[in-house]
Amino acid sequence: MSLLFIAWRNFRYRALSSFLTTLSLTLGVGLVVLVMSVYGIISEAFVRNASVGYNLVVGPKGSTLQLTLNAVYYLSQPIENLPYTEYMEFYPKEKRAEMVRTFGGDPALGERDGVYAGFMTDGYAIPLALGDYFGEFRVVGTTPDFFELLKHGPDADQPFTFEEGRNFEFHNEENSYFECVLGSRVAAQMGMRVGDVMKPTHGDPEGKGHGQGFQIVGVLDPTGTPNDRAAFVNLEGFYLLEGHAKPIPDDAVIVLPESAETAGPDDPLLLTIPEREVTSILVRNGNLMMAPMLQNRIKESVRAEAATPIGEINKLMTMIVGPLMQALLAITLITCVVAAVGVLVAIYNSMNDRKRDIAVMRALGARRGSVTWIILFESLIIALVGGIAGWVLAHLGILAASPLIEARTGVQVGFFSMSTYELYLLPLVIGLSLLAGIVPAASAYRTDVGTNLSA
Repeated sequence: MSLLFIAWRNFRYRALSSFLTTLSLTLGVGLVVLVMSVYGIISEAFVRNASVGYNLVVGPKGSTLQLTLNAVYYLSQPIENLPYTEYMEFYPKEKRAEMVRTFGGDPALGERDGVYAGFMTDGYAIPLALGDYFGEFRVVGTTPDFFELLKHGPDADQPFTFEEGRNFEFHNEENSYFECVLGSRVAAQMGMRVGDVMKPTHGDPEGKGHGQGFQIVGVLDPTGTPNDRAAFVNLEGFYLLEGHAKPIPDDAVIVLPESAETAGPDDPLLLTIPEREVTSILVRNGNLMMAPMLQNRIKESVRAEAATPIGEINKLMTMIVGPLMQALLAITLITCVVAAVGVLVAIYNSMNDRKRDIAVMRALGARRGSVTWIILFESLIIALVGGIAGWVLAHLGILAASPLIEARTGVQVGFFSMSTYELYLLPLVIGLSLLAGIVPAASAYRTDVGTNLSA
């Protein structure tokens, strides 16, 4: 009969004690696996959501991390706003002149190229205006280019698609400038669909409601990005809401747009360029090798700051999230050590009841080393059963929560979704259990045959 089989028989013979000892180890391992998995899910969610097709986020001077959280994840609050002319600096003079003719403003703006236009060959700049809410969700004023030019997905190569409806238009004769597109979570949680009217509140979820509503013309398919929890409105309609126009300076030079000459009494007049502000600008320059040069050029300006989303998120993970998760992981590893001590105590306490059995084995010819290995094999069995059961239990929990995880983070997880650190966990647990088995194994090794047979 092999020593391992004898150890297994001993494990089964002390069923209740073995079960409770193994259970404590199972829970410890399961907790460690969950922490590792949560860290992996958080890391993947942040990194993939920072890969959105653009390579720079431009906003007012201040914290680049706050700028990234606000513009990419719709978290935090805007630092300030930038004048619309800062957005125009990304375009050549022809496009700038067209903006002056469309919106009205100083004709001199269209007589030169933008400061950053030379970096934007085959690139784009998309403005964002934030400040309103729809329930708990952020309202994002932007242009139709947001859904036509940006991509999402792990490699930023998947276009936005619509579960229902279409993208909003710059100007629609039927609905004017007041159209919007809802992210999938917004539509589901607020119970809205195409054809309904969304009315934002100003500055806060509980703020004053705007009288003007936006007709919902599209609902996005789930993307697994923060865009699922945002309501996107036509930037022109956003500007026309009460309280969104910037006061015009007394010395501003304004030429009214061409549309003002043909506008009817009920037609809304678009805000002129001096009245416009943007919260941030999403920028992708055609030649990515020139991105650092563009970023440095923007930082040299008086008003603007530029941040690389992936770089800022890596800093966040390294400086804040990473240390917190490491501290939590250390605590859970201590739990495994405590469970290993439980293995030691359980086996050691059983030695008093097993000294006669050991003495009989020795009398029948078993060597000291064989008895020692039987005890160590018992520790090994507890480690294997507890470690594997803990891993399975943790991943069953992850599998059960996978719909919620995917809905909130966009990360698809399954039963076999695992962190590379988990590969080292089972050997660690086995090592701790074998160390815990040394003390009772040594006690078995020193068992006196004569004394225990005569007892």
